[in-house]
Amino acid sequence: MTQTARSGPRAEATTAARTFFISGFGTALEFYDFIIYGLAAAIVFPTLFFPSLDHRMGTLVAFAAFGSGFIARPLGGIVIGHFGDRIGRKAMLLLTLLVMGASTFLIGCLPDYGNVGVTAPVLLVVLRLIQGFAAGGEWGGASLFGIENAPDNRRGLWGSFTSAGIGIGSLFGTGVFTLITLLPRQQLETWAWRVPFWLGGLLVVVGLVARSRMPQEERRTEHAPRVPILESIKRHPRHMLLAIGVAFGYNTLAYIGTIFTVTYAEERGYSYTESLLLQVAGSIAFTVAVPVMALLSDRIGRKPVVILGTLAYGAFFFAYFPMVDGHVLVLATGAYVLVNVLMAAPQGCIPAFLGEQFPNSTRYSSISATYQTGAALGGGTAATAATALFIAFDSDPIGVGLYSGAAALVLALCAWGLRETSKVPTADLGERPASGPASRTALDTLTT
Repeated sequence: MTQTARSGPRAEATTAARTFFISGFGTALEFYDFIIYGLAAAIVFPTLFFPSLDHRMGTLVAFAAFGSGFIARPLGGIVIGHFGDRIGRKAMLLLTLLVMGASTFLIGCLPDYGNVGVTAPVLLVVLRLIQGFAAGGEWGGASLFGIENAPDNRRGLWGSFTSAGIGIGSLFGTGVFTLITLLPRQQLETWAWRVPFWLGGLLVVVGLVARSRMPQEERRTEHAPRVPILESIKRHPRHMLLAIGVAFGYNTLAYIGTIFTVTYAEERGYSYTESLLLQVAGSIAFTVAVPVMALLSDRIGRKPVVILGTLAYGAFFFAYFPMVDGHVLVLATGAYVLVNVLMAAPQGCIPAFLGEQFPNSTRYSSISATYQTGAALGGGTAATAATALFIAFDSDPIGVGLYSGAAALVLALCAWGLRETSKVPTADLGERPASGPASRTALDTLTT
């Protein structure tokens, strides 16, 4: 077993901590970048970059600009994943972090519409496209660093380090924005909104130092196909399509649960600070729940945790809205906590679940291309579509609830179609279908 190759529990714990910092910290910065943009789009960007529109339409357009970053993510996933398979993970993980950090810092330096007119939103979209390109290769590489360095029976847990990074990034980004909303509105719109973006750019330096100390890989050129993504499409077309469906469903749910819910709370009379504090509570719950769900998937399988957790998430959204509408702090906090705990069920497992579907030689290209394509189709449109449905249904959240339920169904069905891989040795991943008693899960037993 893989564990026997390690020098005891202490060495394994040190390796796990180092892996967490390298993969989880980078993803925390990635999601920090995205969450602060999403929160700014809900709170200040409609006024600063789209002042000619009323607040709701300005928010809709700001979310559309937010979604523009997702357009570049599949291309980034394919290009960066290609070189990740051909020359190694380390160089690509340094590149993605550097480009994301620079883009984030520059967004904080942008002039607003009042100073340069239409040039301001154009520059905003350009930086989002650059940021999205880099982010397209970040998640896959960071996930694989955890999965490929994990003991066979802990791939779910180690792969979830990136998912925990999402929670940490969300918590940090939401916390910073909560603090700046305590300032007077004039200061918030004049200069304070820039601080989170500058801070994100500076924090990248810490991540670069950590990743520069990653172990140097052997050259991969001799082992990888000339064009890894084409090889994967040829050999694993079904798994590629299903992985895109999983990513589409999850990202739709995630961005409704993290971005649209800020707008919803404000529409229901909560202050900016109150809505962000609810998000902080949810982010804490998500960060704690992710490794628990991932470890559970190591024990009973990926599919039961992903599928059952997703269906519960989709169903709970119909209870979430009335709980928030009641304006009872305990109920509202409980709604945000439960949404995030249920969201952690698929997210905690997805890095390992998707990565395990493909062989080592094409894994970076495959996981990046499929996840980022699904993210572009789902996450890139989720906040905009949810806001449009909310407007179309005259502030009734039923449309958003149905939209979330449909996304949950897509995720669950696509996850059902993928192989259960939690018990397959790492060396055998992607080479042949899982079979035999060891590959059966509690969900499989119930459905046969």
